[in-house]
Amino acid sequence: MNHHITLLAALLTSAPLAADTLPDRQTELPAVAKKANTDYLTPRPLTAIPDTEFGRKVKYGYSLFVDSQQMRGRYVGNEQNCVNCHMQAGMKANAAPLWAAYTAYPAYRKKNDKVNTYGERIQGCFNYSMNGVPPGDSSPELVALSAYAYWLTMSGLLNKYGLPEMPVPELSDAELILGGKREDFVLPAEIAADFPVSERGNLAGRGYPKLPSPAQEPSIARGAQVYKTTCAVCHANDGQGIKGADGAQYFPPLWGKDAFNWGAGMHRINTAAYFIYENMPLGKSVQLTEQQAWDVAAYMNSHERPQDPRYRGDLDANDQRYHKHQGYYGDAIDGHKLGSRAYPTATIEPQPGT
Repeated sequence: MNHHITLLAALLTSAPLAADTLPDRQTELPAVAKKANTDYLTPRPLTAIPDTEFGRKVKYGYSLFVDSQQMRGRYVGNEQNCVNCHMQAGMKANAAPLWAAYTAYPAYRKKNDKVNTYGERIQGCFNYSMNGVPPGDSSPELVALSAYAYWLTMSGLLNKYGLPEMPVPELSDAELILGGKREDFVLPAEIAADFPVSERGNLAGRGYPKLPSPAQEPSIARGAQVYKTTCAVCHANDGQGIKGADGAQYFPPLWGKDAFNWGAGMHRINTAAYFIYENMPLGKSVQLTEQQAWDVAAYMNSHERPQDPRYRGDLDANDQRYHKHQGYYGDAIDGHKLGSRAYPTATIEPQPGT
């Protein structure tokens, strides 16, 4: 096992590709057209998590996933929780479920120009979606979040292949953060034969389903009306979400200082449209027309938010290097270039081991 990890470590630190082969390093979530009558992976209920040391890591990962504000000021710098973008505690198909992501890594990502382990993929979410700093490779938080994703994946696979009584194999911390797209990832023989490494990033329900291009160019003005009638009830007229009397953020901000930053995938108009159409309004998904989803995604992403962490003082250069995609960063909206009045990225002191 150590031999395989050493080989992977060498791959992760290999020389990057030439810059001119990467005109836009801001890769996005995979998106394919939604298929009808798909048999999605179904993880075991949370009550099936064993009361063992490994099971306690899984439970801790679940807790962090649904209430990421536990990490506020250490790793999280905004009012977001992982579950805001990965619905139903990361189990909902077509809402970037964890059970489909775990077996898609290790994988190369243009965003940081290297092969990423599953743990590194999570670390990227802390940098961008959570506007924070990533927990270290051996941190209890990263291990726990990886353990939760692994448990969802493996329990779902065991169920699918008629092995509902087989316990989920327990992995070491070092193995958990690697992900399942590797030859030495242990699977029962009946699963391994039908689920080769080449197919592990293609589980149905991964990412957000792709929408056709809209009949009309996405409109910020039309999107404002959709937002007012459909979204404001949960996210407030000012886009700052809803807080309880206890100060807890029950519905997340969509822009402003406590939203995801300009480096997060959700600031792309197309990614946001895919997510919104399939998953919003909460509990009543697929209520908007496709055009409305495109329009309200444009409206949401026409507002300032925290700066892209890769920004080095030159907005136009950052725009050209990282934002050659469907978004408004660097564009003139309401009299100023978006990004020029961005809120600060999180000022969190890195924790030991990060």
